[in-house]
Amino acid sequence: MVNSEARKICFLTGTRAEYGLLSGLIKKVEKNKNSISQLIVTGTHLSKEYGNTIDTIFKDKIKITRKIDISLINNSRLGVSKSFSLAVEKISRSLNSLNPDLLVLLGDRYETFAAAVSATILNIPIAHIHGGETTQGAFDESFRHSITKMSHFHFCTTDAYKKRIIQLGENPKNVFCVGSLGIDNILSNKYLNTKQLEREISLPFSKKNIFITFHPVTLERDTSKQHFKNLLRSLNKIEDVSLFFSKANADPGGKKINDEIERFVKKNLSKSTVRSSYGQQLYFSLLKYVDLVIGNSSSGLIEVPHFKIPTINIGDRQLGRIIGKSVINCLPTEDSIDSALEKAFSKSFLSNIKKFKNPYGEGGATEKIAKKIFSLNLDNILKKTFYDL
Repeated sequence: MVNSEARKICFLTGTRAEYGLLSGLIKKVEKNKNSISQLIVTGTHLSKEYGNTIDTIFKDKIKITRKIDISLINNSRLGVSKSFSLAVEKISRSLNSLNPDLLVLLGDRYETFAAAVSATILNIPIAHIHGGETTQGAFDESFRHSITKMSHFHFCTTDAYKKRIIQLGENPKNVFCVGSLGIDNILSNKYLNTKQLEREISLPFSKKNIFITFHPVTLERDTSKQHFKNLLRSLNKIEDVSLFFSKANADPGGKKINDEIERFVKKNLSKSTVRSSYGQQLYFSLLKYVDLVIGNSSSGLIEVPHFKIPTINIGDRQLGRIIGKSVINCLPTEDSIDSALEKAFSKSFLSNIKKFKNPYGEGGATEKIAKKIFSLNLDNILKKTFYDL
């Protein structure tokens, strides 16, 4: 039976990646008798084009409190702006109705920023996960730091990011370094073997196996399509290879990348496949068996290093993030990508990355965050004092 004084804790998720990180924490809150879990689902979860990933939430048997369609009709810059304004309106209505004691947000998406704006106006305290990071090639950079300034509690992944949050004027007493939730998901994942994976994905493994996730660099104008074509040309030179593509997210320019993937896979069915979303179990199972990950996803820097395989990080999208020894940075040119691929497959590099510490931790973030949000003192938390260094 739920305690009548139970704390109402609301989560918001708008993408497959964000939900994957939050799912373990949401389950802990659901099971706690002194808390009431609320979940707002929006963004690409409700889009057929992006894989209807709300089905993953249903499969996890997590109760959805509100579904908010923000009309992701197109991912042009104007289209994203319209979706953002709709998100502010609809999320505000939901938060006003649900009246949570605490809103938990993760990351830097514009849907997340919309929720932070809504909660700030409605006087709802915010706990923010994955603040203090930098991605200098994406407009998410501005959203993330803005969410930090609207938040009252902060759960970051490294000490360097903790310092940056404090540098933004946040009280050190409310900033907690916990590591990455993604590592917990890796440790708790139920892995498929190679035969099960081949049957599920309908593509056999080859001598070389590569997972590709490439998103638009949103602070550049119309460069992503050409950069991705450079990547495809480099990949097409590799012999005896299986290529596992994951589609780009709903950012301006994402559709152009996805169209290029579809065309490439259609011409190369014997060696490539694509999905809008692989889901957590499939994705981590693939990471256990592929030889490297290439693209510009944050997962390549945070979770992939746990598997002691190379990540090739292309271009400026993730510029500024802390990276481990297994990450190879390269320019978005064909020659630079070719050189990075050669290095990633070299015996010396592979030998060098077999033993190193992932800068994003070794697990335990879910438990650490759960303990804190159950016990946070919310009295008079809304009026923040700027913490001067």
